[in-house]
Parts: sequence; structure tokens; C-alpha cells
Amino acid sequence: MTTRSPIRRALRMSLLNTVVGKLGTFATGIVLARLLTPHDFGVYAIAFVALIALLSLNELGVSLAIVRWPGDPERIRPTVTTISVATSVLVYALCWFGAPVFADAMEVPEATGVVRVLCVGALIDGLSAPVAQLMNREFRQGLRLFVDLSNLLVTTGVTVSLAATGHGAWSLAWGQITGNAVSSLVLFGLSRKWPRLGFDRKLARELVSFGLPLAGASLLMVAMWNVDKVFTGPLLGAVALGLYLQAFNLASWPVNVFSLVVRRVSLAAFARVQEDPGERQAVFAKMTMLLAIPTLPVCTVLGLLALPVVTTLYGYPWAGSAVALQFLALLGVVRVASELAYDFLVALGRSRTTLWLQAGWLVALLVFLPVGAMFGGIEGVGIAHAGVAVVLVLPAYATAVARTGISIRALAAPLVRPVLGTVCMVAVILVVRWFTEPSLLQLLLGGVLGLLAYAPAVWPLRKTLGVLK
Repeated sequence: MTTRSPIRRALRMSLLNTVVGKLGTFATGIVLARLLTPHDFGVYAIAFVALIALLSLNELGVSLAIVRWPGDPERIRPTVTTISVATSVLVYALCWFGAPVFADAMEVPEATGVVRVLCVGALIDGLSAPVAQLMNREFRQGLRLFVDLSNLLVTTGVTVSLAATGHGAWSLAWGQITGNAVSSLVLFGLSRKWPRLGFDRKLARELVSFGLPLAGASLLMVAMWNVDKVFTGPLLGAVALGLYLQAFNLASWPVNVFSLVVRRVSLAAFARVQEDPGERQAVFAKMTMLLAIPTLPVCTVLGLLALPVVTTLYGYPWAGSAVALQFLALLGVVRVASELAYDFLVALGRSRTTLWLQAGWLVALLVFLPVGAMFGGIEGVGIAHAGVAVVLVLPAYATAVARTGISIRALAAPLVRPVLGTVCMVAVILVVRWFTEPSLLQLLLGGVLGLLAYAPAVWPLRKTLGVLK
């Protein structure tokens, strides 16, 4: 059995998991868009920003050490769990007392209770993160399929039931927390790895030294993906925030589907070949190609057919989301690329490099996002986000990866055919837009004809991708 055969099996299971989960989430989102208002989504967005910020600090980044620990991970798991649980209790206490101040600062005081409920997820994550990372290390994506499916079913059932009975933003919060709790119990039961506390002072120092830069980078990443909402809410109001959230969620689909599939195994895969320059370059090139092939056409459709995408999926009350989506789709491409590069750099032990990259990205957003919001509304926010990503962030990550010994050719070669196919796809969709009005017909014609133009360029790559075993 080759070293990479578990990677290929794990990718397949991760793909199945992601497709099932995201199709379910997609269908649920369509239903909820017709049961809830943009204001409801705006209130939930504020609570979600708080939760994601807490999760970035929740276990100080130490759980990732389980994936790349060179020895038996069970030796460090009790200490990792203790650190994770202790920090989750601390951050939730801060959340409980800080929720009113945060909601007032966002100019949506009614979000206070929703923040407190949704952030219970930090406590659940504190218990489950070490076991989840152990499953990633062992490439047990089949088990993750059952765990995530249980989360989907419970979250969907609770959320839709509460939304249908008029509970507004609360339905999103209670559904998410219930699903997380049930799926964590499923994870512990199926893996037979229940949380186990313990503490070794020497290991703790080593783990925190490893994890703190990652936690810092994670917090910066959270800030990057949510600072737009922080500006949009106070400057433009809860309704505009709700519209922007839907656009951002749609633009995040390539990240949540394609990137998630690969990220569940990429860190462990890169860690396995970190001492072999030739192997790590080959694995990086294959994963780059694997992500580019589906990401580029999907983002092209989201960007060029934004209005028919939004109105077909969510209805005309959400049409205002399209002006932001057309630019955020470009951001989606950069996010997929940057997350792969992030995992690669972490696997090689360059966590401080990722910290500086994230810090620079955040500083640029803090400068340009408020300007975009003030002068262009949610469309201006989308333009600023995409501009920073393409002009500054993408070259910075490419430079950081190249400095690890990956050749420029290895970075560019996997993208030649996907980019060529995308150019053909763009041309076809622009012709369709010229002759048709935004509608379901335009979406179908543009999507189908565009994919037919794209496919010949990437079809020969199927044999190359088969090398990743």
C-alpha cells in the first residue's frame, strides 16, 4: 500500500461528506430565505461573528498539534483536551458578559440573547475539537460523514421548525447549537474516543508554543472574514447586512465545498511529505489542480450570473444581494487558494509566516472596507474585499509558498488548463448575457453553455489527478 492511498480514500469520503452536507444546507437555506427576512439574517450574522471570533481563540490552536504530532497522539490528547476545555469556558464567560456591549456596538441590541445562545457552540467545540482532529489525522472521513450528517439533520429539523413558527433569528441559533451537541455525541460514540482530561506541564508549554501563532492567525482570519460585516451593520443597517450575508454565503460555496473537501486531509497529507521536497511539491501541485478545476467555473457563474442566481434561489426580495455577489465571487477564488497555501505553510512549521500574512490582509481590509461601504454600499464592500484579495493577498501567498522551495512553475503549471477553460467560459456567458434578460433561462443557458466551453480544456487532466492515491 502506498503512502498516498489513504489520502485518496479520505478525499473521496470527504467529497461525499461535503456534497451531501452542502446540498442539505443549500436546500435548507432556500427554505429559510422564504421563512425569514433579511433583518433576521442580519441579527444572526452579528451572533455568528461573535461565535467565530470565540472559536478562533477557543483552544489556542493546540488541537492542530494532534494532526502533525510525530509520535503517538494519545500522549498529548489529555493535555490538549484540558487546554481546550479551559479556554472554552473562559471565552464563553467573556461572551456572556460582553454580548450586550457587542450587540449595542453593532447597533442591533436585540441580538444580545441570540449571541449568548449561539456562542454555546464554543463550549461544545472545546470538548470535541481534539477528537475531531484525531479523526482527521487517521483519515477517518467515513466516520466524519456520519457525524456531519447527524448535525445536518438535527440542525435542519430544529431550525426550519422554529422558523416556520415565527421564531426569527432565534431559530438559526437554537438549530445550530442543537445540531452541534448531537453531532459531538455521535463523534464520541462512533470513534470510541471520549474526552479525556489530563495535564503535562512540559507538553503544555510545547503545545501552546506551537498553537499560539496558529490561534493568532486563526483570529486574524476570522477578523478578515467578518470585518466586512462589522462595518456593514453599523454603517448600512441590519437589512443591508442580511443582504450582504446572503451574498457572502453564496460566494463562500467554493470554499465550503471544494476547499473543505481538501482541507480535511491536506494538512495531514502535507505533514507526511514535509521532509521530501520532491514529494511535497508534487502533492501541492496536484491539490492546486484539484481545487482549481471546480472552483473557477463555479465562481465564474456566481460572478457573471449573480442576479439570476440570487433571484432563482432565494426570490426577488433578495435581489439586492447580487450587487455584492458579483465581486465576492472573485474573493471566493482567492480564499480557496489561500487556504490551501495556509495548510501547506502550517504543515511545514511556518505558522508565524501565516500570522504575518493574515495580519497584512486584515490591515488592508480595515483601510479599504469602510471606504467601500460609505461610497458604494454593499457593492462597495464587495469591490474592496475582492480588490484587496487579488492585488495584495494572492501575490503574497504565492511568494510565501515559493520561499519553501516550491518552484514558480509548480505553482503555475496546474492552473494553465483551468484558466484557459475559464476564459472560454467567460466569453460564452457574456454572449448569453447580451442576448437575454436576467432570469432562470439566462442562468440555465449561461451555466450549461459555459460548462460545455470549459470542459474540453480540463478533460485531459483527469488522468493526472488519478496519480493522487
